[in-house]
Amino acid sequence: MKKEVAMPSLAKNEEEVLKFWEDNKIFQKLQEKNKKTGKYYAFLDGPITANNEMKLHHCWNRSLKDIMLRYKALQGFDAHYQNGFDAQGLWVEVGVEKSLGLNDKRDILKFGMDKFTEACIERVNHFAGIIANQSKRLGQWMNWDDSYFTNSDTNITTIWYFLKKCYEKGWLIEKYRPMPWCSHCGTSLSEHELADSYQDMEHTAVFFK
Repeated sequence: MKKEVAMPSLAKNEEEVLKFWEDNKIFQKLQEKNKKTGKYYAFLDGPITANNEMKLHHCWNRSLKDIMLRYKALQGFDAHYQNGFDAQGLWVEVGVEKSLGLNDKRDILKFGMDKFTEACIERVNHFAGIIANQSKRLGQWMNWDDSYFTNSDTNITTIWYFLKKCYEKGWLIEKYRPMPWCSHCGTSLSEHELADSYQDMEHTAVFFK
């Protein structure tokens, strides 16, 4: 008779590894060890938009970042293990619009900009917590209690300071240029926000002078 072999539970195995890391403070010990080497690897996490749960492409991206940081850690490098959350942008606003049943900018103004802004912040904080837990489940190592948010005063002040320095050095140029405009949102759109929204098409047409 063939002896039946119990199939391993990958999910249970992952949970056991995560518990081992947490109980033995493995990540903290790695940081303490590498701080003594004096070697530093500059790393800044491009913030994920905290508008929904992570999808597969987010997991892929985060895993690659984690692999790179672990590789440098094995070489003795300390790093800035700070996770980021993008709290600003059209995707968050559109998500809140849908959840509140609003249809356009006029509905937002009628609802109240202050209440709408608070709803956006609540959505960001809610999904930031979910994404952090998903990332931990992936095994990603970060100082999760020290995550930065793009809507923080520190982040916004730093950006304005940087722009001020660029202006003082003459690196900013004033120009007029056409911008894609969203009639629904009542705002200009960035290239990222336009991704997969438009495509070039050919139509038969007749022109009269």
